[in-house]
Amino acid sequence: MSSYLKLLYPGMHIKRWLVLLLVGITLISLGIAYLIVQMYRTQPFPWYVGYLTLQFIERPIRGALFITVGAIVSAVAILRLNHSILAPFLTNGQENIFEIIHQHRRRQRGPKIVAIGGGTGLSTLLRGLKEYTDNLTAIVTVADDGGSSGRLRAELGIPPPGDFRQCLVALADVEPLMTRLFQYRFTEGQALEGHSFGNLFIAAMIAITGNFERAIRESSRVLAVRGQIVPSTLENVTLWAEFEDGVVARGESSIPKEHKRVRRVFLQPAHPAAYPDAIRAILEADLIVIGPGSLFTSVLPNLLVEDIARSIRSSRAMKVYVCNVATEAETDGFYVMDHIRAFEQHVGPHLFQYVLVNSNLNVNLSPSAPTRLVTLTDEAANSGYNVILADVIDPVEPRRHNPKKLALSLMRLYEAHDHLDHASWNGRETGEERTLARVDR
Repeated sequence: MSSYLKLLYPGMHIKRWLVLLLVGITLISLGIAYLIVQMYRTQPFPWYVGYLTLQFIERPIRGALFITVGAIVSAVAILRLNHSILAPFLTNGQENIFEIIHQHRRRQRGPKIVAIGGGTGLSTLLRGLKEYTDNLTAIVTVADDGGSSGRLRAELGIPPPGDFRQCLVALADVEPLMTRLFQYRFTEGQALEGHSFGNLFIAAMIAITGNFERAIRESSRVLAVRGQIVPSTLENVTLWAEFEDGVVARGESSIPKEHKRVRRVFLQPAHPAAYPDAIRAILEADLIVIGPGSLFTSVLPNLLVEDIARSIRSSRAMKVYVCNVATEAETDGFYVMDHIRAFEQHVGPHLFQYVLVNSNLNVNLSPSAPTRLVTLTDEAANSGYNVILADVIDPVEPRRHNPKKLALSLMRLYEAHDHLDHASWNGRETGEERTLARVDR
């Protein structure tokens, strides 16, 4: 029992107090034994007591029997006590307490991972990574100005809560009903229609706590979030895009509607201050994951905060860009190298060491879909980046990553980092290069 409690409450010196408790119980047992022996020698007992105490069996055998029965009874009691004490940790019908404690302890010792992005891509990544570590930091864009988030941002003057809500739900350790509640979107009511409950909850929490940062921290506590969620900046930034035909669009939500190839994106104000906790997390990280997510409207806005990009370059962490599985309106016609060029254009070359690319192209997208799978070309394979191929596609929704597959591929890559750091894939899958280039084999 002590070892399991020690796992849950490290540093509390559980063992020494349990040993002291056992010494006390032993002394009490010896005292009771002396009293029983004294009574046995001086007081007459009814005839049946001899049968109840097994006096017809030799004393060494009697002692062994009592010790065996006592050990069995004690083991059952300890197991049931463990079950009662740790019942709050059991969710979704789980019964293996010791495995839960082992996983909890393993996650506590997990690597420090920073995930940078926004939208559905970031929440998908977090949903998978939270099974491997509790030391997670999600750095979220605040450029969103559409839908419920945009309305609350405009009416209340608060950072857009939508992406933060999705990250909270992804990292939450609560019942599925609470997750559904936070994602619930009102479909009726003039004022409520289009708003999600989670966005309204965060807006209310901001009003109660007095500021956005504390509201996210308190929301994380309510939802038992594994890790922390922070903005890239707290300034009221607006995302702009310049397209190849020279047209300029204002606002994150308006960029995909243009259905044009983006030349560049930029923020106003141009030099927003980075959120200090985001900088701290990046500099202390073991692994930094950029993406997946909408390239120009979810991922790059974080990196346009200059101190965020500067901190990533300064960090000694392993750095991975997770390329999208499929194209979007803003990346129509893009290959892997086009995504890489967009990073190089906006924040300079080699911000990251590895590019994780989906290798499973044997899926069928709807013929009417305006998207296609993002594929690799020789140009990307010879770009100087470590290109890693892995089957990370979701078979149910092939335009998206599968959380479990993506997290597993990243953790395998992280574990193999020392080996991979001395070699890069040159497009040929032979011998050792085949092992290095694919993490799904």
